Amino acid sequence: MKALKPLLMSGREVLPLVEGGKGVAVSNGESSGAWAAAGGVGTFSGVNADSYDESGHIIPQVYHGKTRRERHHELIAYGIRGAVAQARMAHERSNGQGRIHMNVLWEMGGAEAILHGALEGAKGLIHGVTCGAGMPYRIAEIAARYGCHYYPIVSSARAFRALWLRAYQKFRDNLGGIVYEDPWLAGGHNGLSNSEDPQRPEDPFPRVLALRQMLNSFGLQAVPIIMAGGVWWLSEWEDWLDNPDLGPIAFQFGTRPLLTEESPISMAWKRKLLTLKEGDVFLNQFSPTGFYSSGVKNPFMLELMARSERQVAFLPKPVGEHAAEFPVGPRGRPVYLTETDRQRAQSWVAQGFTTALKTPDSTLVFVTPEKAEQILQDQIDCMGCLSACRFSNWSQNEEGTTGKKADPRSYCIQKTLQAVSHTDDCENQLMFAGHNAYRFASDPYYAGGFIPTVKQLVER
Repeated sequence: MKALKPLLMSGREVLPLVEGGKGVAVSNGESSGAWAAAGGVGTFSGVNADSYDESGHIIPQVYHGKTRRERHHELIAYGIRGAVAQARMAHERSNGQGRIHMNVLWEMGGAEAILHGALEGAKGLIHGVTCGAGMPYRIAEIAARYGCHYYPIVSSARAFRALWLRAYQKFRDNLGGIVYEDPWLAGGHNGLSNSEDPQRPEDPFPRVLALRQMLNSFGLQAVPIIMAGGVWWLSEWEDWLDNPDLGPIAFQFGTRPLLTEESPISMAWKRKLLTLKEGDVFLNQFSPTGFYSSGVKNPFMLELMARSERQVAFLPKPVGEHAAEFPVGPRGRPVYLTETDRQRAQSWVAQGFTTALKTPDSTLVFVTPEKAEQILQDQIDCMGCLSACRFSNWSQNEEGTTGKKADPRSYCIQKTLQAVSHTDDCENQLMFAGHNAYRFASDPYYAGGFIPTVKQLVER
């Protein structure tokens, strides 16, 4: 295989190996610092990052505010304190090697406030900011203000063109690179557009080539593209190295660093990764963000799938075939279904799914009373962790709402990601993963349950 050549990123020559910045305590200062110490770019998550007390124990993110707006302000304070703590830890662990980046989601609640607070509080310790999940127009301006490089995450040349023409061309010198994230293979939230078929993955090479050609047209030939999603062994990407058509290329590893000694996830989660089979990672639209996302098909995901399958369309008044009366709610107020759907609904009720919840799409989903109570409580407890949440109908606008009904087909993403990150429960919580995660089980490198250090993985 070709030797890896150093690449200039965030002001320093580093190995073209980037740790993906997985959210909510999954990529932290310890893992990112170790990645930087090995000569690459370590990335900690700035999404509800952990902070610590004087004894070094994680401070639980408990909310005391009576309103969503009050809890939203608490969340921002937690986010800033946590991001600064992780940046300092990463800086210490890096031993002055590599580069340290922070990853944020543009559509996370309080994104701009957290960015300003973190970059001010950890000034000089964060060399770059990666940002996706939406169209982060203002990330360039914010990064430049603190002398930092920015790395937008896109899934098409068209998306970058819009960002460049609207905002980024004013901050050319701070553009550190562009992360191309494969919308079919990457873990977490994916950038599939309405014109792309989630069931028909596309070859990344033509898409990245189109991105490079667009960069060249803007005079950005020296700006590296970071290939993310579906990267396992670099030997499988050898034709991308030193390819004059692609220009400078780096590779981002998101799923692989989960299975390292420095990874903060539980041993239960690590052992789970070693058992996955092909197809166990599922591209779905259950996320309250509205984006597609890739997660492990565990009981948590299977319940969401089953919940949405127990669903029928209704009308408030009888019209056409929707003439079969069906009582809903404690008072048994009637809605109208087709006769076929009425029979399906009655069968679900007979199985114990006796509570019908209305969705924003004028459908009913059928759940157990216990699940209905949990859904309602999670919606009430919302702390505004997203800029707009379809599950709770929170929005960080002046009204504090999306203006739509809360959607019971989704879930509280903050609650489940905090749980999977800080407990051993990886069955009944959301487990994000890239679609190559099944390769842990068959890759000889992990034979016998071997878990490498970050240094060993980077060297390998």
